[in-house]
Amino acid sequence: MCGLTAFLDLHGSPSYQDDEMMDTQDLGRKVNDSLDLIKHRGPDARGQWFSSDYRVGLGHVRLSIIDLSPAGNQPFHDSDDNIHAVVNGELYDYERIKAELADEYEFKSKSDCEIVIALYKHYGASFLSHLRGEFALVLWDAKRQVFIAARDRYGIKSLYYTIVDGRLLVSTEMKCFLPFGWKPEWDVVNLREKGWTYGPQMYFKGVHRVGPGQYLMSQGFKGPQVKTYWDLSYPDKHRVYPNSEAETVARVRELLLESLQHRLRADVGVGVFLSGGLDSSAIAGMTAHVIRQGKSLGNDASGKISNLSCFTVQFEKESGLDESDIARRTAEWLGVDFHPVLLDEETIAARLEDTVWHTETPIPDVNGMGRLALAEAAHATGKRVVLTGEGSDEHFSGYADFLWSYLLEPDHAWVSSSESMTEPKKMRKVADELIANGFLGALPRSTDAEAARMLNKSSVFPRLDAVFQPPFQQWVYKYSHNRPEMSFAESLSDNVLAAMAAKWHPLNSSQYQWTKCMLANYILRYLGDNIDMVYQIESRPPFLDHHLTEYVNQIPPSLKIKYDPVKKTFREKHILREAMKPFITEEVYNRTKQPYVGPTKYKRKGPVYKILKKLVTETNVQALGFLDWHRVQDDFVRAFRDHDTLSFKNTLMVAQLVVLGQRFGVKTAEDPQKPLPVFESTGSVVFRSRL
Repeated sequence: MCGLTAFLDLHGSPSYQDDEMMDTQDLGRKVNDSLDLIKHRGPDARGQWFSSDYRVGLGHVRLSIIDLSPAGNQPFHDSDDNIHAVVNGELYDYERIKAELADEYEFKSKSDCEIVIALYKHYGASFLSHLRGEFALVLWDAKRQVFIAARDRYGIKSLYYTIVDGRLLVSTEMKCFLPFGWKPEWDVVNLREKGWTYGPQMYFKGVHRVGPGQYLMSQGFKGPQVKTYWDLSYPDKHRVYPNSEAETVARVRELLLESLQHRLRADVGVGVFLSGGLDSSAIAGMTAHVIRQGKSLGNDASGKISNLSCFTVQFEKESGLDESDIARRTAEWLGVDFHPVLLDEETIAARLEDTVWHTETPIPDVNGMGRLALAEAAHATGKRVVLTGEGSDEHFSGYADFLWSYLLEPDHAWVSSSESMTEPKKMRKVADELIANGFLGALPRSTDAEAARMLNKSSVFPRLDAVFQPPFQQWVYKYSHNRPEMSFAESLSDNVLAAMAAKWHPLNSSQYQWTKCMLANYILRYLGDNIDMVYQIESRPPFLDHHLTEYVNQIPPSLKIKYDPVKKTFREKHILREAMKPFITEEVYNRTKQPYVGPTKYKRKGPVYKILKKLVTETNVQALGFLDWHRVQDDFVRAFRDHDTLSFKNTLMVAQLVVLGQRFGVKTAEDPQKPLPVFESTGSVVFRSRL
């Protein structure tokens, strides 16, 4: 709902005096300039706070969602003026927490986010475990000299940090570091190994993100440490699941309805992003249901189902990816307000550069431009909150890749599954055919046997690696690990690797990797908060509620993916389908999962061709410094001449890197061992320069 920026001087002693200390007015300007870069995230109010010695600073731009009054403006401060905080996001069940802590904390507003300071004062650093929702926050305890920067359990909100001139910088978006003198440089090895898609290190040197369920802490102005306050967990694969299928269906339905009702709470208008799939259709259906039960839709207490607005991307029909007709039938069945948003070539081309600038995520798909168009449409109707379906596939096993992980081992947790798994070879053949015929194509296989063993053959890295393969110059490989899947495996903690090896079912292991990697760093960045907030839309995903997922993660694999031995077919997200059956159409209930991906085939001389032609030039590619221009050219030709999907994705990825390089002002990457040219002048002086 907002944006934040913060800094902490890391010089050691509290009595530290720097003769060259930055002028306080100049520092204030830098914070203000930092907030200017994300002012679209918070048009309603702006606030700053600095410690008396200017060693700590907090900045905030506000989009008002709960408590629209000035009392909800940030930063927040306790009555002793000792603890200060800025929060981006939405915290649920806050009214209960306020009631419980009212005797020991004087709340100054009706804002949900003010509970952060009250909880910290009551629980100390463990306060994060008591937060429910999507958030990123920074808190400063002046008395104890404790600086905390934390992120929600799934990474719904972004939070980055770096150190510039001895000062720790923390912000919602990386671009906020620029006014503080940050000079971005490409981390070429990390780009080559795709480490930025799963690890804390970004594709810029020295820039990290706080991971999902983690917090950064500095005490006494010392260097920060990153700690984990929450993580996904799964049961021992040999433990028999104690509940029946009917009990599980009922509990999933109960928890989802509870999660959704928390996310309908707002003092502004609320809508839904609707596709033709199960997840968003279930969100729309449950929302209509609770409205009929008397629940308010944000600030609308009329009870009129027709006031529920649903927004749907409409791809061009010839793309074969358009689901708007299915979404329309769902909207008509529910009786809600339906808004199809056409995403044609012109729209894609016009939004490409802004999409990568705002998401700061170079992902080779045009679906991000579709999400930007949806956000604009929702904004035009006056909405500020939109419910979305992200997180369902990761927890209920919706992706085709999970099917193979499911078949790697028997499911001992669900006793009756042994009856349907008596033909493993036939089941694997059916699974291979389903995966090969799906939109994701054939399942890539691991090429690193040691890494595959570490992950108990559950690795999702081959899929990640296959998404895009930009052509690097040869010098890049000299400094690369050249075993990217091993780097991926080693990025996981020892405890997680041990659980994958001996405790978790391979399906759960794949779900863990996908949730930490693809969901947090791909989907929730390119198709989530960073793009929605361009048009002041706060997206809320009810599937990403830890009360729900902690229960769902205990459900046996055979209740998530169900095999029918008579029909010889698999049914993904089985338990979710049953739980959501009252709220969705028969068409959606029976429909096979189709991922939200954009078209990859475009005609020459069309709008997409022209924007890529403009960006992917020899000059622009050489300015990056690490890509092979001739192979980039080849990809471009094949993308439009042969309609080769991988070539198009590679070309789109290169274009996005060009945009980032230009807008961030990134200097050209060079081979560190490249010899310096020598120029002889008159006399004995020799001049050397790096070109």
